[in-house]
Amino acid sequence: MFKRSFALLLVLALVVSAFVGCAQNSNEPAPADEGEKEKTEAEEPAPAEESEKADQVITYNLEADPETIDPQLNTSVGGSIIISNMFEGLVTFDENLKPVPGTAESWDISEDGLVWTFHIREDAKWSDGKPVTAQDYEYAWKRAVTPETACEYAYQFDLIKNGTKAYKGEVPVDELGVKVIDEKTFEVTLEAAASYMIEIFGFPTLYPVREDMVAKDAEGWAFKPETSISNGPFKLASYTQNDVLKLVPNEHYWGNENVKLEELNFVFITEQSTALSSMEAGNLDGIDNVPNQEIPRLQVESDNFVIAPYLGTYFYVFNVEKEPFDDVRVRKAFAKAIDRNAIVTTVTLGGQLPATGYVPPGIMTGGEDFREVGGDYGVDTMAAEVEEAQKLLAEAGYPNGEGFPKVSLKYNTQENHKKIAEAIQEMWRKNLNVDVELENMEWRVFIPARQNGEFTVARHGWIGDYNHPMTFLDMFLSESGNNDAQWKNEEFDKLIYEAKVTADEKKAAELMHKAEDLMMEDQIVMPIYYYTHPMMMGTHVKGWYRSPLGSIYFKNAYVEK
Repeated sequence: MFKRSFALLLVLALVVSAFVGCAQNSNEPAPADEGEKEKTEAEEPAPAEESEKADQVITYNLEADPETIDPQLNTSVGGSIIISNMFEGLVTFDENLKPVPGTAESWDISEDGLVWTFHIREDAKWSDGKPVTAQDYEYAWKRAVTPETACEYAYQFDLIKNGTKAYKGEVPVDELGVKVIDEKTFEVTLEAAASYMIEIFGFPTLYPVREDMVAKDAEGWAFKPETSISNGPFKLASYTQNDVLKLVPNEHYWGNENVKLEELNFVFITEQSTALSSMEAGNLDGIDNVPNQEIPRLQVESDNFVIAPYLGTYFYVFNVEKEPFDDVRVRKAFAKAIDRNAIVTTVTLGGQLPATGYVPPGIMTGGEDFREVGGDYGVDTMAAEVEEAQKLLAEAGYPNGEGFPKVSLKYNTQENHKKIAEAIQEMWRKNLNVDVELENMEWRVFIPARQNGEFTVARHGWIGDYNHPMTFLDMFLSESGNNDAQWKNEEFDKLIYEAKVTADEKKAAELMHKAEDLMMEDQIVMPIYYYTHPMMMGTHVKGWYRSPLGSIYFKNAYVEK
């Protein structure tokens, strides 16, 4: 049920197209006070050149409103997609997903790899025309590691000198290894050289923000056009919750001559089947997910259907502090009682692979695929290990499920998540004789509940922030804001911190394998499958590209009719 104007108009458009028999390509509806303008334009058509320019509008469904689009506070992929089109870091990524100069036109690296000096473009400006400065980066980064900010991604600063100590409150944030040389020169000192540091410099948490704007409303500045001042290709024009977030070009962006779109609209239709119907009726240009059951049809019928690569793992997380999942035998029993092959072949249908370890395949470290070297942890990818699961549950004091307490599986509202949850619920009932209740929650409520440990078992998924195993492993550090399992393991922490400052890639890989072994032995997560990303994008939309890390870049996109 959609209560806002945009969603209602999409549904009405579907009804009209069903009776008229022709699909219409509709963009965001004009505000009511523009009705007279529409009438005038209908009576006197605009010149061909203006009509073509007016067509440069893309409307893309992201499903759920992001909890925030504040670069230092966001943790969601949807939020990151919006942020990556509004802001830009020192480093950005090209269509080949290679790190390239962003706000910084160049940088120098010391011989030991510890000191990076970034030279910010003279024409880098904020959307209000003010220059982007080294002070803006210094403020944003120190804000991220300030404990009171509660930045979930503060651990991205672990490699920067005193980053870990700063967000733990052990040293003042002013001791973070950053230095403003002058207005356009920013120096960063690392704890240790790391091959993937260049990718971290391009991560959204390290994007600049304006101190004067944040000061006006620390909680809500990013959603308000008057304070949401950005330095990327687009800027915020308007936002209506549960409806649409509209971006327009940032005329002060240094690469503005390459931005062809007049509007970039992100809409939030949670029901995937409704979004797909709107897409097929010509009312949307793209949708971020499709209903699983529609994938076989779309593969045959639609040129707009894409299965994009996605570096991530879909899993369930256990709260290790709450009964009955404070017992590792219970966690292992639940993990062994599911049939991963059945899930990917009969439920998800998008070419996903059954997951064995936590870190997905495709990440090379020390010249070897991390997952291949790490092994499968004895997980049977073709069937549930029922006997072993029942044995473990009995050892934990619940023979044949007897006496097992009432527990619920929480997941965020989405058709595909629901189907997966229902399939796993039935597997647990059949194989363990345990009844698990399903509880769906809206995204904005679900995320804080999971982060605060208000669950026993919950849906989770992690997409890499950069192409390295560390992006999957360090989220379970004891002090990490993303450690939803509430798991604390000193040995794991020690291995991760040592791996971060180890220059030898093979040695670092060995340390990370040992760390993954610990979390899999404790079964704090139940890996289900390795992601792919079935989505839709109209063939008339050109110049966009999607990273296997989740972001979609529209700065070079255009509509070709």
